[in-house]
Amino acid sequence: MKRHIAIVEDEPAIRENYRDLFTRSGYDVSLYDNRQDALKSFSKSLPDLVVIDVGLKDEIEGGFDLCRELRQQSANLPIIFLTARDNELDAISGLRLGADDYLTKDISMPHLLARVVALFRRLDAVKNDHPQNQILECDHLLLDLDRIDIRWKDQEVELTLTEFWMIHALVSHPGHVKSRQQLMDAANVVLDDNTITSHIKRIRKKFLALDSEFDAIQTVYGIGYRWHKGANNT
Repeated sequence: MKRHIAIVEDEPAIRENYRDLFTRSGYDVSLYDNRQDALKSFSKSLPDLVVIDVGLKDEIEGGFDLCRELRQQSANLPIIFLTARDNELDAISGLRLGADDYLTKDISMPHLLARVVALFRRLDAVKNDHPQNQILECDHLLLDLDRIDIRWKDQEVELTLTEFWMIHALVSHPGHVKSRQQLMDAANVVLDDNTITSHIKRIRKKFLALDSEFDAIQTVYGIGYRWHKGANNT
């Protein structure tokens, strides 16, 4: 079954270029030129991946709003921003909202396709990996690779794909310090140190919303982060 990519872009020529790229690569593609039409469609059925521009019609930050709304529907739907806005603050804003990647429109078509393939590979890889390691358990945490699902004290933690793989990298080797570069490699993204820090803060916030005493993610200053086995083990 073909995977379905939705493109939310208000420039007709650019939309068609992206459609051609992904269609030739074997994907089903839907096009939208505004946030409202996209949301109406997504409320009925979510695609497998969404590519969003930041500015949509008269909404200067309509793409950011759409990302926020999509994250309320699905924690792990792959979302890519593809925009002409190349300043660092916009990139950080998009990633903090839960996007999995932030790309600018000067990216080559082969590079864009490679980033999309990489996101899908992250979803598929676990199914081809070691079946005996599909479930990871560490104290109160249960991580299900097959379902891309994490639970803390039997409560679901709604993480994005990027956040999920960062936690997976930490929990796979509890007590071991993972550098920011190692967390980027695990999540298959290219982020700066401040954005990695923002992701970790968002992850902690999600765990703390479920458990006010959560303290399993430790910062090792100047190096990175580690999962503290035995933390909050009461």
